[in-house]
Order: sequence, then structure tokens, then C-alpha cells
Amino acid sequence: MTFTETFTTEAFAPFNFDLTAQIFASGDRQIRAYLNGVFHQVLRVEDILGLVKITSNGTIEKPKLVIELKSNSPITPQHVRKTKEIVNFIFNLNFKLRSFYKEVENDSVMNQIIRQLYGLKNPTTLTVFESLLDSIVEQQISIKVAHTIEQRLTKKFGDPLQIEGNTYFAYPIPQNIASASLSDIQQVGLSIRKAEYIHGAAQLIADGKLDLEVLKNQKNPERIIAELDEVKGIGVWTA
Repeated sequence: MTFTETFTTEAFAPFNFDLTAQIFASGDRQIRAYLNGVFHQVLRVEDILGLVKITSNGTIEKPKLVIELKSNSPITPQHVRKTKEIVNFIFNLNFKLRSFYKEVENDSVMNQIIRQLYGLKNPTTLTVFESLLDSIVEQQISIKVAHTIEQRLTKKFGDPLQIEGNTYFAYPIPQNIASASLSDIQQVGLSIRKAEYIHGAAQLIADGKLDLEVLKNQKNPERIIAELDEVKGIGVWTA
């Protein structure tokens, strides 16, 4: 049985959802993609896996997003609230672009860029762990190849969600990768060294020795770099 809830959320204007979501236009449909005005991704929402579909029902100056959450488990009001928080974080809905535009209004180069990308907000990964693994994968290879490897990593180690006859995958949690062998991790197209780095980082988190999520609230980039630099395979560039 599939449970469905549909609700809306708003963003600080200006916000161009189509322009912002275009980065996912070439994404894997089983993981995360933006097709025909609809963004979809499997999210961990509290204790459930849910397929989120997002469309825009507003304008750049009066942005409003319609969110559809589907799950094989009952959806509670808490799940709805948490989903809104997650979507807010992924798309940086609370980022006040007008404040930024005001700061650079006398910069002719920046103003030209703003006119071209008006309302664009930079999407982010849901977890620092995902961002870290992506950064390791992307070391010294093309972004196209890296994205292919990242998709394989998700399909191999991510938890599957079957909704209405289709299979989707959530991004792997550290425990899934920590319990895998190095040879299994290598099979997605990684070198033995990168497989070691990824496995090592996941193991530290699974063992409770590393808490990456606290870095979301750290405002000092030098402290973030210093902490990540202690993890094997993470240098200043990757951090």
C-alpha cells in the first residue's frame, strides 16, 4: 500500500525553481532527477523512506512549491514537517538573495551575472556525508565520470524504495558502506585508494568517532578544514 501526502512550502523571493533544479536535469531517474518541471528524490524522513516530487506553483517573485510525498509506510504530520525542512535545506529556500544582490549592486560584472541567473539558489546535498563522498569520488577525474560512479555507489549501497512498480534508491548511509568490503566498493569504478578513503570515513562515522553533521553549524571554514584534514584521504582541497 502506498501512502501519499501533498502540501506546499514557500521560499524567500526571488527564487527560480526551474533554473535551480536544472542541475539535476541529467540525473539518474532512479535516484534524483528533474524532468518536465518535476524534481524527484528518495529521502529519509525520520523513520521512513519517501519519494518526494516537487513542482513550482508560484512565480519567481512569489515562489511556492508543491511537494508530494509517497511512502510505503504511514505518513504523519511530523513526516510532513520534516520533509519541508529537508526540501528547504536542499534548495536553500531561506537564503535571502535580495541581501546578496544589494551587497554587489555596484559591481558591474556581478550584476551582469545576476541578470542571467536571477533567482538561482545553489542546491546542496542533504548530508555532509554525501558531500564528502562526492568530493572524494570527484578527486582528479572528470565530473561526468564522477557522476556515473556516484550513481553506481547509490544503487549498490543505497536502500531501495519500490513505489507503484518503480524502484528508487536513497543515498547510502555510512553503516551500509562501512559494512561493505573494499572490493565491493571498488566495483563501482573507484581506485583502491579512493575505496579505502570512502570506507574509512564511513567506518569512523559508524563507530561514532566522527560527526560530520555538526559541521553544518560551523561558520569558520578553517575549523572545518582542520577537522576534515584529520580524516585519511581528505586534504585541504577536498575539505
